[in-house]
Amino acid sequence: MDRKNLFLILLVLGTAFWGISFPVVKLAIGEFSSSTFLFYRFLAASLVLSVIFAGQFKNTGWKSIKVGISLAIPLTFGIYMQTLGIRHSFASQSAFVAGMCVVIIPVLKIVLYKDKVPMKVWLAASVALTGLFVICIKENFSINIGDLYTLIGALGFAIYLIKVEQHSKNLNIITTIVPMFATCTLITAFLSVIDSQADWMPQSNIFWIGIAYCALFSTAYMYTISNLSQRYLSAERVSVIYLFEPIFGAVAAYFILGEILSWRLVLGGSLIFAATIISEVKLSQLSLLLKRNLEI
Repeated sequence: MDRKNLFLILLVLGTAFWGISFPVVKLAIGEFSSSTFLFYRFLAASLVLSVIFAGQFKNTGWKSIKVGISLAIPLTFGIYMQTLGIRHSFASQSAFVAGMCVVIIPVLKIVLYKDKVPMKVWLAASVALTGLFVICIKENFSINIGDLYTLIGALGFAIYLIKVEQHSKNLNIITTIVPMFATCTLITAFLSVIDSQADWMPQSNIFWIGIAYCALFSTAYMYTISNLSQRYLSAERVSVIYLFEPIFGAVAAYFILGEILSWRLVLGGSLIFAATIISEVKLSQLSLLLKRNLEI
């Protein structure tokens, strides 16, 4: 098997890890503090990534450290808000709301950089907002606070990904990964210290299993594979693979937490899924990309 096909399989596996992390986090945090959960998650991930990228330390200068710090701020914000969202909403629902990140990115680029607005961006945004409305807005036109947290977190992720794209043009982005997660660890440590409900040593095996899973699989594994795969796979092909994260999340929530896949979630999630395809993939190339993926 050549490297391109290998990384394709590894990426699909990674999106499954990401999706499964939604019900895993909800199950793990229970009534425990989100800040301490994230502190231990980032600390473990930083240690693992320090071993994986030990060979990059000689190439890690002050510029890489500064970029890593700047990336850590929106990333920590995004993951923190997403974790709060998972606590207050269904894990399957949070997975689809988090998928709005893919649609937010091109809209942010338009606002920040005054890029010309392609018609497909407006179409994708309209479809995604319709899906979000179906999932989140209740009969009395109220919105679940957990969905609101997750949506705000998606904005943080979008800013993070835009900054990664900017810095990757003139910097080996791999050298920023350890400084970035080390900074995430420090930020969440501070949040834990000021959190009056923080429990530093929860007596729960599920809590620590959740830490291990998120640190190893949805953080260390996925960030390593996603960076390395960019050498062999096109951005369009990768974007198609990432679209399956909320689907894995919904299925995992059904089996792990017993969550019901309501008609609202199925319809709204399908609309958000369609919007991400519209925004990220040239429609003329979509059928060809899907055909190639199915042939692997």
